Amino acid sequence: MTRLRMRDLSAIPDYKPGKATGPGTPHDPPVYKLSSNENPYPPLPSVARALADQLSAINRYPETAAATLTSVVCERFGVHPANLVFGSGSVEVLSQLIRATAGEGDEVVFAWRSFEAYPMLVLAAGAKPVMVPLTPDHEHDFDAMLAAITDRTRLVIVCNPNNPTGTTVSQDRLDDFLARVPSDIVVLVDEAYVHFNRRTDTAVGIETMRTHDNVVVAHTFSKAYGLAGLRIGYALAPAPVATAMRKVAIPFGVTSLAQAAAVASLRAEDELTERVEALVAERDRIAAGLGRLGVEVAESGGNFLWLPLGDATAAAAGAFENHGLLVRPFDGDGIRITIGEPAANDRILAVCARLGADAELTAAR
Repeated sequence: MTRLRMRDLSAIPDYKPGKATGPGTPHDPPVYKLSSNENPYPPLPSVARALADQLSAINRYPETAAATLTSVVCERFGVHPANLVFGSGSVEVLSQLIRATAGEGDEVVFAWRSFEAYPMLVLAAGAKPVMVPLTPDHEHDFDAMLAAITDRTRLVIVCNPNNPTGTTVSQDRLDDFLARVPSDIVVLVDEAYVHFNRRTDTAVGIETMRTHDNVVVAHTFSKAYGLAGLRIGYALAPAPVATAMRKVAIPFGVTSLAQAAAVASLRAEDELTERVEALVAERDRIAAGLGRLGVEVAESGGNFLWLPLGDATAAAAGAFENHGLLVRPFDGDGIRITIGEPAANDRILAVCARLGADAELTAAR
């Protein structure tokens, strides 16, 4: 067979999605998917109606400008349409920004461990990921990130709250960091989980963007709004950066269904806020319960909890799965557990109570 001329992509790791149950497979007792940070609630009725209204027109391409959604988001944040870029989920928005700023020989700096897609997207753009270890408290090490910046650095990513550890960055720490980052380097504040963040001292991406010409903010409709299956996210960016991002965006990448659902979700903010508050309350309840069991858990600003289990990670993940909980292990580091429905969350505590007497959790203490 002729050897085809293709790029060598062997250095790019495969993205590992959260483990899922088989489609339509009944389970007794039920198996809960807590591996992908999904919202456990079904679409709101108003969102479902908005989707139904679009079905008769899906033979047409979606509106590239997303005029209605653009108007709603711009009004929400007080920004100009020139500052707004949509994408097929915030992952595609991240890809746009990386490809707009970095290419062959360039570098992108970010904390690690953080969102798994970061190194993949950077390598796919031909650039080099510079992964700076988190502090022992699972937080961004800004001094080390600054030391990692070189003449080849084109982008710095700050994930707040950080996925998978859930730790947050304060406004003071971010401001100090930005004051020391060269002003010609773009800094992305990835706020995929911003709606679940209750830290009063947290950095606020949009307010930071207003006062810095090099700051971009990424948001998604996948988490708090529960539209993960429709794939829609957006960036708020300085106009020159936004223009560059649009040049590398996928044409017609945001479907008419996604646009309609996003508009309906923004207009149903009160109902969605109730759901978010319920998830936050469950997160805090489970975190407190784990603390009483003696299980170390990082303070989380997301819809998930991080158990830094180190070498005990794989064994604990297997034990969770054996008890009907599909969690997200990161070998050698820890386990991320999404907050789901109350019954699933109760089982987290029950399983951890059992594991606490065994080596899976105690070995990591």
